[in-house]
Amino acid sequence: MQFSPIMGGSITGEYDGFAYEHESPDNYEYVVDDDEEGFPSFRLLQDEDELVEGDEEEKVFPSTSEKKPKQLKQGNLLDMWGIKTPQHSSPSPSLPPPRKKTRTGNNSEQEIGKSKPSKTCPFYKKIPGTPFSVDAFRYGSIQGCSAYFLTHFHSDHYGGLTKGWSHGRIYCSPLTARLLTLCLSVDPRFIRPLEFNVEYVIHGVCVTFLDANHCPGAVLIHFRLIDGQTHLHTGDFRACKAMQTHPLLANQRVHVLYLDTTYCNPKYKFPSKEDVLSYVVRITENYLKKHPNTLVVVGAYSIGKECVYLAISEALGVKIYANARRRRILHSFGWPELSGCLCAHGTDTFLHVLPMSSLRFESLKDYLKGYANQYKAVLAFRPTGWTYSEQLGNQLDLIRPSSKGNITIYASAVGVPYSEHSSFTELQEFVKFLKPDKIIPTVNAGKPANRDRMQSYFREMRKS
Repeated sequence: MQFSPIMGGSITGEYDGFAYEHESPDNYEYVVDDDEEGFPSFRLLQDEDELVEGDEEEKVFPSTSEKKPKQLKQGNLLDMWGIKTPQHSSPSPSLPPPRKKTRTGNNSEQEIGKSKPSKTCPFYKKIPGTPFSVDAFRYGSIQGCSAYFLTHFHSDHYGGLTKGWSHGRIYCSPLTARLLTLCLSVDPRFIRPLEFNVEYVIHGVCVTFLDANHCPGAVLIHFRLIDGQTHLHTGDFRACKAMQTHPLLANQRVHVLYLDTTYCNPKYKFPSKEDVLSYVVRITENYLKKHPNTLVVVGAYSIGKECVYLAISEALGVKIYANARRRRILHSFGWPELSGCLCAHGTDTFLHVLPMSSLRFESLKDYLKGYANQYKAVLAFRPTGWTYSEQLGNQLDLIRPSSKGNITIYASAVGVPYSEHSSFTELQEFVKFLKPDKIIPTVNAGKPANRDRMQSYFREMRKS
């Protein structure tokens, strides 16, 4: 087995009491399916004439002959960006034997690990010159792929992973590895956790995980190929100054950058995470001075947005209530500062964490009834970058909440612009710093006009 460590350097839904969401542009329509374990799996829809067969961000395609010409565009994109796709014949590491047939509850036989026919994996989920794919589990067994990388535990990235997975090794961070077994019951024999900032050699390629500043356990993946070419895959990330000090990025040239382009539009210049967190704390403190018997609610995904409610907890010196399932997930992070703040009873604290989908007036009104003896009002925050308004700019004090009776929500059209994806300004700074030879967008790239517009942005970024 070629695996040796070298020490070195807004769609919302609800699942079992917690919410999931992926920040995405308004022109997408989402369909939510459940996988074998009941976990949400997302399919994204656009107008039919915008689709490219196999693109991950546009996941539902009519299988008609009219769509076949668009398959050719993927190959042309590779040529346009100057990326060759040589055949790779590296042997796959030894793997556990295929799953055996088992009896299900309705007495029918089911072959665990045998997946349905899958669509072609898009080129931007493969690393040319390697047997690697990134966040490409929904495509089943990918020809020529023997190492499957997972950047983080959000279902639009792990979609396709179930307890029956048997197509190859899964490489991810230790925290993500724990979540794969805890939440999806993925067979641990297929999971290979890699530590941050440690260089590993896998199939002759040097692989290093860097902190993505996204959700807990999220990674940037730095690949140094056998021929010396370096590829950086950001997964989902929020670019920050600290990344510019990492030796791999500061001292080594990046030839190909696979970039999270969720907010690759000049209109998205929202404030820094630190500024938004300070704002949320200030709003909470001022509100409680006027209305002391208030229940404070923060909306969150299954993982992600922890910094928001942790900031309130630390500033006000209060515990955080979350349901049992969320607490199990949060404890799995191994963060003492977070685990020590959690409590099991909602009556023990005024700070509660609820699914994003629960942050509606009627839902919060019903929720408040359960604590009517303690609290008379609700102050709720729905933190997401899609609530950002160009008119707002960085002037957070211009934000006005929505109120109905005794329920106040910082959400709707202008809410709390807290995002765990890079703003356009942060993307600019990151690209200017890296100066990669080529940039491949990984979000909103299914439409030719979108690709052309983003490439024009990239050219300007690299000039300056």
